[in-house]
Amino acid sequence: MTEWLVERGIGEDRAVRLQDGCIAAARIDWREGLARGLVADAVLVSRTRGSSRGTARFPGGEEALVDRLPADAAEGATLRLEVTRPSLSEGPRRKLAQARPSNLPPRSAPTLAESLAAEGHVVRNVHRLPSSEWDELMSEAFAGTVTFQGGGLLLFPTPAMLLVDVDGTLPPRQLALAASEPLAATLRRFDIGGSIGIDFPTLPTREERREVDTALDRALAAWPHERTAMNGFGFVQLVSRLERPSLLHRAAHQPAATAARWLLRKAEALEGAGALLLTTHPAVEAQLRPQWLEELGRRTGREIRIEARRGLAIEGSHAQVVPR
Repeated sequence: MTEWLVERGIGEDRAVRLQDGCIAAARIDWREGLARGLVADAVLVSRTRGSSRGTARFPGGEEALVDRLPADAAEGATLRLEVTRPSLSEGPRRKLAQARPSNLPPRSAPTLAESLAAEGHVVRNVHRLPSSEWDELMSEAFAGTVTFQGGGLLLFPTPAMLLVDVDGTLPPRQLALAASEPLAATLRRFDIGGSIGIDFPTLPTREERREVDTALDRALAAWPHERTAMNGFGFVQLVSRLERPSLLHRAAHQPAATAARWLLRKAEALEGAGALLLTTHPAVEAQLRPQWLEELGRRTGREIRIEARRGLAIEGSHAQVVPR
């Protein structure tokens, strides 16, 4: 069994699995909306005739796509549903949550710690995760770039799939082989699921392509997925279960909301006497909910001040202690 450390932050829960002092895997939970595992009664608001799919509205007003509807379920009926995937933001577009009929009693969605424990992991709640490691992880997520010796992975989240471009200065075969382990590590570090397309360098021979396939099998052995073999253009597709938004997805499609939570974490960790000054982009300031700022004040015992700078990058927000 592996041990996960869980930190209950302002606006989100964070969990990491450490290996040799570095983050080998991570997850976040924003504790809002329809979350995986929630069981509640909802109203079926629409259903395509002859289909087992429809749309239901939960008590909080949020809607979800429902699959496996019984044949006698009519529009307006109340159904007991279990959420199987939360909604996903993709820029201006938003994918509805997904749910299915259930016979379970109503229940809240499990917390991040409860979900990890249910998967068989050892969970330890901590006051604070290693700050430098978390900051590095978030910086990579916002940059969409992961480097390794001789090359790097360029990550492009799209509505259809996550596209990964393998680039570098090594010869094509060496570059493809060198990218296999960093690719597998990146999927775990960012908690990536769903459909993933990887553009490796074009390799001219089947033997070279099979060699890379073998390296990928080895690197991804403990990561549940299906994949295609590398084709003649160097393209490989991976498919894994998508259960929640990844860190990369949050940073790409909800950058201001993600940066706001990261800023609050930075501010809470500061030591010394004085007030807390949060310097940030106006879009991030707009995401700082009053109850979060109140919680930050309670946790730190400090006055909170905010300074908005339009020229600051979304991910460039910072916090400092200033004289009262």
